[in-house]
Amino acid sequence: MSLGRVRELEEFAFRGWPALETIDQAGWRLRFAGGYTKRANSINPLRPEAPSDDATLDRLESPYRQRGQRPVWRLTPLTPAAVGPTLDRRGYPVIEESLLQVCALESGRFGADPEVRIHATPVPAWLAAFIEHSPVAPQHRASMLGMLAAIAKPGFALLEQDGEPMAVALGAIEGDHMGLFDVLVMPKARRRGLARRVTESLYAWAMSKGARVAYLQVVATNAAARPLYQAQGFRTVYTYHYRAPPA
Repeated sequence: MSLGRVRELEEFAFRGWPALETIDQAGWRLRFAGGYTKRANSINPLRPEAPSDDATLDRLESPYRQRGQRPVWRLTPLTPAAVGPTLDRRGYPVIEESLLQVCALESGRFGADPEVRIHATPVPAWLAAFIEHSPVAPQHRASMLGMLAAIAKPGFALLEQDGEPMAVALGAIEGDHMGLFDVLVMPKARRRGLARRVTESLYAWAMSKGARVAYLQVVATNAAARPLYQAQGFRTVYTYHYRAPPA
């Protein structure tokens, strides 16, 4: 995987799950969303040759500390080589590893499920299920709504049975790529193939809008989701991980 392709996918993912505020500084991107999700509240490298001395790292962390947030580093293949050893010395543990995976969207491969509705906005049933089962803490709900509203071309997939949400997912289209985010199946509806139905309906919807590639970010230890994505054709193209000072 070339670094150019990594940069491209990173930009797609930044816009697919948008922060409420972004600051580009010295080859790094600082993202802020009131503390809602690590992805949207993290320090991200934009190029391997970005400054990475201790003073620069302190400056990058400073805006988070000023806001009362723990500085979280999201380290991808674009990370300067010196950053890992520096964070080791500072005692910053790895929080979790995630995989960036892609899949070709080929005509005839994925079909729309007639019971899955794709909405242009997060309808009340979608929001209620997402807030409860994501879960979204009360203090983060305004940030969540702002982030969802900032997605340029979203598709909110909802599968209901007897008027009750059973599964939801989010797709975000940009150009010929669609990002898949936040696939949730309600606890009582699990192990019934509903995640496959909502995701494949999103792929079909995205293809109808011109998308030819899907991407997603999944935690490496997510043993429930990874077999589904593998069966659908997703393959890991790079990994990233988070690091932060001890709580």
